[in-house]
Amino acid sequence: MANIRNLDPSASPLDYYGSELRRLREEAKLNQDQLGAILFCTGSLVGQIETARKVPTREFSERVDAALMTGGLFSRLVGLVLKSQLPTWFQPYAEMEARATYISTYQAQLVYGLLQTEEYAGAVLSIDHSDTLNEQVAARMERQRILDRDQPPVLCVVLDEAVLHRQIGSPEIMRNQLAHLLTFCDHPWIQVQVLPFAAGQHAGLLGSFTLMRFDDDPDILYTENYESGQMTANSQAIRERAVGYARLQGAALSRENTAALIARVMEERYGHQPGPTVA
Repeated sequence: MANIRNLDPSASPLDYYGSELRRLREEAKLNQDQLGAILFCTGSLVGQIETARKVPTREFSERVDAALMTGGLFSRLVGLVLKSQLPTWFQPYAEMEARATYISTYQAQLVYGLLQTEEYAGAVLSIDHSDTLNEQVAARMERQRILDRDQPPVLCVVLDEAVLHRQIGSPEIMRNQLAHLLTFCDHPWIQVQVLPFAAGQHAGLLGSFTLMRFDDDPDILYTENYESGQMTANSQAIRERAVGYARLQGAALSRENTAALIARVMEERYGHQPGPTVA
């Protein structure tokens, strides 16, 4: 039986997506099962998305655009839908992140979100978002699309060495995450450095922070704690953190030594794969 539910298209991006999917499917004179067959999914999934009970993926959206010849409508809409799945308090930051031309961040606990693998992100988000895990992971992966733009932001990341040793998920997840970090070693717009334990007392002891620079807007400082984030354009606060970040970069390992440390931790801590027991 088809899923029937009246939606208010103005209620949310997800509702608008669902209402447009139903409208254009009906204009094409297809039922949910018929469209599902074309998209290589079930009619039930089509119905759940049309009724805003399930969040569409980017792959689903691209297939719908091809099937209904919508000129990329759903591929554009899905970005808004996935962004709306981010925690409400985090959405303003994600919007500013997407507009920034220069991002510099110090991370004391975790790999920065734009550089996380899907599996690592899933392990992190499963702690507090187990009921909407797939949607939260998809939203985080969607954030990373800014790195693939023709004009991506310059991204400078300083990771505390503890980030490399703190196992998030399985050893395999960590190994893959560290391998992913190594792919940025020679990236023209991304710089990753590790602040080693040997640095001792440093300018990031009060916690993680991010500085963002824009073409036409004031710089922003972002800090975060449990279930909340704070952005400020206060010039004195930004001045102090900018100096602190410069000191962190100075105390951090070079790109080459960072890559060597990541590779060493990857092999020594996460490289061993247990084999079969020999009798």
